[in-house]
This record gives sequence, structure tokens and C-alpha cells, in this order.
Amino acid sequence: MPNSSSISEFLLLPLADTRQLQLLHFWLLLGIYLAALLGNGLISTAVACDQHLHTPMYFFLLNLALLDMGCISTTLPKAMANALWDTRAISYAGCAAQLFFFVFFISAEYFLLTIMSYDRYVAICKPLHYGTLMDSRACATMAAAAWGTGVLYSLLHTASTFSLPLCQGNVVNQFFCEIPQILKLSCSESSHREVLFLIFSVSLGFGCFVFIVVSYVQILVAVLKMPSEKGWHKAFSTCLPHLAVVSLFVSTISIAYLKSPSISSPFLDLKVALLYSVVPPTLNPVIYSMRNREIKHALMKVLQHALFQLQ
Repeated sequence: MPNSSSISEFLLLPLADTRQLQLLHFWLLLGIYLAALLGNGLISTAVACDQHLHTPMYFFLLNLALLDMGCISTTLPKAMANALWDTRAISYAGCAAQLFFFVFFISAEYFLLTIMSYDRYVAICKPLHYGTLMDSRACATMAAAAWGTGVLYSLLHTASTFSLPLCQGNVVNQFFCEIPQILKLSCSESSHREVLFLIFSVSLGFGCFVFIVVSYVQILVAVLKMPSEKGWHKAFSTCLPHLAVVSLFVSTISIAYLKSPSISSPFLDLKVALLYSVVPPTLNPVIYSMRNREIKHALMKVLQHALFQLQ
């Protein structure tokens, strides 16, 4: 049996069995990838360039867009390259790097979404203290904490996963390097440490989820006490996009990691992984810009400026 010291590369799960379907998947993924980069890039540019959007809510939205671009760039380019060149190989170092960056972007995004729920709670439930509690220094500190915690969290998981001896071959039953699939290649008696890390991850994720739910329960109570419908509309217009993004993120992750092992198969695991790694980064900018007049106005200014420069 091979061990981790003899493995120089891993073989990823192909997106399709035939060459025609591989090329079709390549063009589909390329379209999705470009759409995600364009959407998040426009959001980032609009927030950075428009002075009216230099507020805590849009500062966190800028960070979310950057994390989304990083997340989808970790998995799709390699999958597209493998589909285009009809290969499955990824180097040992490339697999470790891919796992590290994917866990980093996913975890940092979840921590950031938790912080964004706190921002909405303070804005609606404690509006008189909003300027004090959410000043520029506090926002920068919280954003840095989300990114830094993501790095530390990912570093621990990656180091723990790849420190295990691998004795079940080098075939990863996923289109990118994913922790559960790497664990399946390890010696069964050696994976207990990473299982403990995963239990800790679930506990931490559940804690963040409870914090988000409690925040929105208090927001709902505060909104229902508002005397005017205008206040209701303003509160819901700023909260619903974030709530939709959180719901999309949590539901896709839950489907991927909490589904019953009895219904697991390589084909189903691949489709579910595409769901949680591709759909949220692509749809998040659409969700945030759909009913947000400030974002739409800023995007129009960016596009008009770009067209003017091209003329």
C-alpha cells in the first residue's frame, strides 16, 4: 500500500466520462466563473469608488465580495483546466494549497457573515450607538479578525489533514481537494485527530449560526415595534439580502456535509460540492444588488465611467 511519503500527486474526480461532456462542462464552468468574477468585481469596485458607500455595511460587503472571488478561484480554474486538457492530476503541494485556501475562504466568509449580522443588529436595535460601536477602527478590527481566524482555522485543518499517513491510494473522489475525501485516503486508526477538528468545526459553526439567529430575532422584534411602514421597509431592505446570503451559504454547506452517508456516491458528492462551492459566490452579488438602489446607482456610475473611458 502507498504511504504519504510516496505520493507525489492526487487524481481528482473527472466532471464527466466522455470528451464531449468534459468540454461542455469546461464552457459552462468558464461562464459561471467569469460571471462570478464580474459580479463580485463590480460590487468591489462600486463600494471602493463611491464615497456614499463608505459605511460599515458596504465595507463588509466589499470583504464578502473579495472572499467570494477567492473561494471560486480556488476550485474552478483547476477543474476547468482538467476538463480542457483531459487530465485528473494535481500535485501533492497543489492539493494541500487548494485545501488550505478553500477552507480559509469558506471559514472567513462564514465568520464575516456572522459579523455582518451583528452590524445589522446594532444598526436597527441600537441606532444611537451605531457610530460608536461600528466606527472605522472597530469595522477594520472585526474584518481583520474574520480573515485572521480563517487563516488560523484553515492552517490547523490543513496541517492536521496532511500530517496523517495516507495508505488508501491517491484517488480523491471529488473535483477538488476536500477534507472528507482526503481523510478517506488515510489509515483509519490515524484520522481521529482530524475527526475531533471536524467536531470542533461543527460546534463553532453552530455557535455562529445561533448568534445570527438570535441577532435576527431581536431585529425582527425591533422592526415590529417601529411605528411607520417606511421604517419597516428600510430595515428589511438592508437585512433581507444578508439573510438570503446566509441562508444560501448555510443550506448548501449543510446539504454537503450533513447528508446521510447511505445516499452518498461520487456523482452525488460532486454535484453537491459544485452546489456549495460555486452557487453562493456567483449569486451573492446578484442578491445584494437586486433591490439595493445605492448599489445599483454606484454600479451605473462605474459602468458609465468604464464606457466613457472606452470611447
